[in-house]
Amino acid sequence: MTVLAPSPRPEISAPSLPALPREDPVTRLPILILYPHSRCNCRCLMCDIWRDRGREEISAAEVERWLAEWRDLGVRRVVLSGGEALLHGHLWDLCALLCDAGIGITILSTGLLLARDAAALAQYCDDVVVSLDGPREIHDLIRNVPRAYERLAEGVAAVRAAGPSVAVSGRCTVQRANFHVLRATVAAAHELGLDRISFLAADVTSEAFNRPGGWDGDRAGEVALRREDLPLLAAELEALDMEHDADFVSGFIAESPEKLGRRLLRHFAALLGEDDFAPVECNAPWVSAVVEADGTVRPCFFQPPLGNLRQGGSLGNILNSPAAISWRQNLDTTRDPICRRCVCSLSLRQESA
Repeated sequence: MTVLAPSPRPEISAPSLPALPREDPVTRLPILILYPHSRCNCRCLMCDIWRDRGREEISAAEVERWLAEWRDLGVRRVVLSGGEALLHGHLWDLCALLCDAGIGITILSTGLLLARDAAALAQYCDDVVVSLDGPREIHDLIRNVPRAYERLAEGVAAVRAAGPSVAVSGRCTVQRANFHVLRATVAAAHELGLDRISFLAADVTSEAFNRPGGWDGDRAGEVALRREDLPLLAAELEALDMEHDADFVSGFIAESPEKLGRRLLRHFAALLGEDDFAPVECNAPWVSAVVEADGTVRPCFFQPPLGNLRQGGSLGNILNSPAAISWRQNLDTTRDPICRRCVCSLSLRQESA
C-alpha cells in the first residue's frame, strides 16, 4: 500500500516511487499554492512582480470561508508564495486557521523580513524556503536592494534561534548574472546555515511573475544565457559535481548532477535552439492548484487561469468544471509549449506506508 506523506512537500519525494495518478475529476489536492499578497520587497533582475503597486490580499476571513472545502479536497500543505507573503497585513491570522485545520505550511520568501517575523514563522511554518542568488555581491546585485544578503543571513539565524526544528532551505534561480558561481552559491548556503539548496533556470518565456504578454526577445536576452555562456556553464556544472560530491550524496544539493544538467544546461541550450527541451514529467494540474491574491485560480504557476475563487465561490467547481476537465484531459506535457519550457515542474509522488 502507498499513501501520501502526512505533510507532503513538492520537492522532497523519493524519485523511485510512483507519481500520484492524474485523475479526473480532481478529488484530492495535496498541495495548494497561495499568493496571500501581490507585492514584493525586492527588485529582482529576472522578475517583474515588484512592479505591481497594488495591495491585493487574500484575507483571513476568505480563507476561513474556503477552508472547509479545502479540507474536503484533501489539502495537506499550503505553500505561501507571491509576491512576498510576509508583507501581508494579517498573515498570522491566516496561518493560524491553516494550522488549526492540520495543514502544513511552507513559505517562499525573499528573506528580507525573516528576522522581524522569526517567532511567528517558527510557530506556524515548518518549512521556510528562501531565495539565494549567489554569494553576497551577486545576491545583492540580483535582488537589487541594499544589504539583501546580510538581511537574509540575519533572518535565517533568527529563525534558527526561534525554532530549531523548522526546515530552512534555499532556492537559486540561475541566469546570466550568476550561472558562473554555482559552487560559490553552495558555499553561501553552507555559510548561511541552510538545510539544503536547489537550483532552477530563470523563466524567460511565460507570462508568470507579472509579465502579461511575456517578455520580448531583448528583455528575455538580458536574463537568459548566450551561446558563448553554455561551455562555461557546462564547466561550472562539472566542477560542482567534482568538488561537491558529498553535498550531492547527502542531499544538501537537492538535485542530482544529471538533473542539474537537464534543468540548467539543456534548458538554456534549448532556448537557443542548440538542443531539445528535456521531457517533462509533471502532475501539478491534478494534485495542486495556485490561488493568486486576486482570487485567480491556475492549474500551476505558468498555465492560463481556470477561474476566479472570489467569483466562482468553490475551488472544486473551478477545478472540475467541464472546461477544466477537458483541458487536463487534452494536456500532453511532452508537447504543450508552456510545459516544454517549464522551469519548475512538479511530480508529487507517493510514499510507502
